[in-house]
Amino acid sequence: MMIKIKDYSLYLVTGEECSSPKKTAEVVRDAILGGVDIVQMREKNKEKNELRKIGKELVNLCRENNVTFIVNDDPFLAKEVNADGVHLGQEDLKQYSVDQVRSILGNEKIIGISTHSMDQFQNAQSKDCDYLAFGPIFYTKTKDYFIGLDDVESILKIAQKPVIFIGGINLKNIDSLLERGAKNIAVIRCIVESDNVIERTRVLKGKIKSFQKGL
Repeated sequence: MMIKIKDYSLYLVTGEECSSPKKTAEVVRDAILGGVDIVQMREKNKEKNELRKIGKELVNLCRENNVTFIVNDDPFLAKEVNADGVHLGQEDLKQYSVDQVRSILGNEKIIGISTHSMDQFQNAQSKDCDYLAFGPIFYTKTKDYFIGLDDVESILKIAQKPVIFIGGINLKNIDSLLERGAKNIAVIRCIVESDNVIERTRVLKGKIKSFQKGL
């Protein structure tokens, strides 16, 4: 099977509500220059027509730079803008089964699933998906809970697919994850709220690379 998500990836989740006044496309363009590997369009306060417009702009930007582009929540939108895949939350799985999403997108596209506990993670592993997100690891303004670091090593021991850790990850705490064996890191605010997106992305990617090289 083709490996769709490579280890030691830096995964950016967008959010114009966090990056304003900078537009999402501007943030993504700079993050690409800084070395981001995967971009997920997650714009919670946008209408479908606006999401379609942003998605088409981002898919072109990512494709030109060999960056993987994922759409949040909506497999039909992902197909319409020809994204590389879709990311499904636990609530999305109540609306669509993974098999339904696979039939919409086809076998070559990427499906990711959010998990927030060991039980959810184990259940998701049996699905026809390509990677699993696990979190929120640390406190984040978007959630009223966080998981902490205790399960990171246990998750990695049982993981049969790439795992992307997410939730409140920043320059101060990323090393504590990487030291426990995490290879793929997703961030939102740490990049999109930065005054210098290129440099912030470069530093985060550099930390991940240092563990890849075993330094």
